[in-house]
Amino acid sequence: MHFLVRSPQLLGILNFKNMRLVHYILLSLALLSVSCEELIDVDLNDANPRYVIEAQLTDISPIQHIRVSETVPFGATVNSKPVEGATVLIMDSFAGYYTLRHIGNGIYEERNMKLVPGRTYRLYVEIGDQYFHAEQIMQPYVEIDSVGIVKERILNEDYYLPTFKFGDPQGAPNYYKYDMSVNGGDFKFALVFNDKFNDGLYVTHQVTDFDNEVKAGDVFTVRRHCINKSVYQYWNEFQSTNPGTAAPGNPTSNISNGALGYFSVSSSKEYEFHILDLDLIDHSFDSTITTP
Repeated sequence: MHFLVRSPQLLGILNFKNMRLVHYILLSLALLSVSCEELIDVDLNDANPRYVIEAQLTDISPIQHIRVSETVPFGATVNSKPVEGATVLIMDSFAGYYTLRHIGNGIYEERNMKLVPGRTYRLYVEIGDQYFHAEQIMQPYVEIDSVGIVKERILNEDYYLPTFKFGDPQGAPNYYKYDMSVNGGDFKFALVFNDKFNDGLYVTHQVTDFDNEVKAGDVFTVRRHCINKSVYQYWNEFQSTNPGTAAPGNPTSNISNGALGYFSVSSSKEYEFHILDLDLIDHSFDSTITTP
């Protein structure tokens, strides 16, 4: 049996996996009942729990957070079980190290960690007699030339998409991740991109949010991260999960020893967009957008 991750960052995969797992079990039981008329008792709580480490460090702020949790059985009343007694350490290639302090709900914090592009950052987590490790080189930030809001009509609905235009650096692979907040809400993963087919070209990224009905006065805040390949692969697997695919597994982690989750160290910037005119011309930029 596959064990299901239940944590705030991975909840989208959880919901779909739960649905597919239940449908699969019910279908299997129905087929068995028809063929042999035997009662099958399925225990959904036998899977061994696994640790989940969610670490997205950025240079937007020197305050960094890492969440450590444990998966819970299918049907549990909580999304995850926070781990409170872990040792969480970050080291960088400039001989700096930080021991993060637990502040509650499995969240470990460091309030003065200024990240520097080009340095290698190593994550070490100790939980009881188990050790987990990951390593990332912080990539430089790829600057934006222009930003705006584009109005698109999709399936007879109007959507307003924060849009970024920039020149992709030539000769090296680049990976980009976008998180979005609407009207001061929590930041949620939106999209990832790579430059496999547009290396060195002038690029447009549109960031979608189909879960919110946008109206005049609304504010989008977008965080744009320049990430490494392993982090891109993790979130690309996440965004590829949809009802049209086969039942997915957990995204491929870049953390050792079987831990779920990810370790990311990114050069990042935050952009704010105000929706001031719902009659924007399709495919055009609004000159009233505010940015940093």
